[in-house]
Amino acid sequence: MTRVNSIAALEALYSQPPGAASLAKVARRLTPLYRKWIMASRFCVLTTVGAEGTDGSPRGDDGPVVAELDPGTLLMPDWRGNNRLDSLRNIVSDGRVSLMFMVPGSATVVRVNGRAHLSTDAALRERFMQKERQPTTVIVFEIAEIYTQCARAIMRAGLWTQGDQSAGLPSAGEVLHEMTEGEIDGAAYDAAWPARAKASMW
Repeated sequence: MTRVNSIAALEALYSQPPGAASLAKVARRLTPLYRKWIMASRFCVLTTVGAEGTDGSPRGDDGPVVAELDPGTLLMPDWRGNNRLDSLRNIVSDGRVSLMFMVPGSATVVRVNGRAHLSTDAALRERFMQKERQPTTVIVFEIAEIYTQCARAIMRAGLWTQGDQSAGLPSAGEVLHEMTEGEIDGAAYDAAWPARAKASMW
């Protein structure tokens, strides 16, 4: 295996400079069109980095996955999950974050890079009230840059055009059964999951 061990070696492999459009599209805060795009997204991937490594976490909601505090700041409620707190630990210890927003049917992906912190501010938490529940914390994102990603990856994958390809994939229960060598009953876990998820969605 041949490794690329320096920036100079990397740049020598990709001798063409970035296209003008790839640089011109970068904004430092929400513009009207970037705002419209992000507020249409109900799903994103939150990427963080910390002392224990990196983390990529799917985030979703039944409306916009983030809210705007001001043109340079986004808010995301931390709704109930598995309490591993991987992303939150990283945010507390480091703060560097990226958000990758997607909208079904669109080959465009919008990236936000910046820094984040966690807030327990009562007014921010109340802003996201759902079914008489509030998030324990709100993630506050300070935008450093916003830009659209190249659409080729979504197009290559046929992400929105290939149809449902989930048939035959292992379930979460089956994975747990394998990882615990049968100590967790995978079938029972899968059977109980829909009701448990419905009761604890927010």
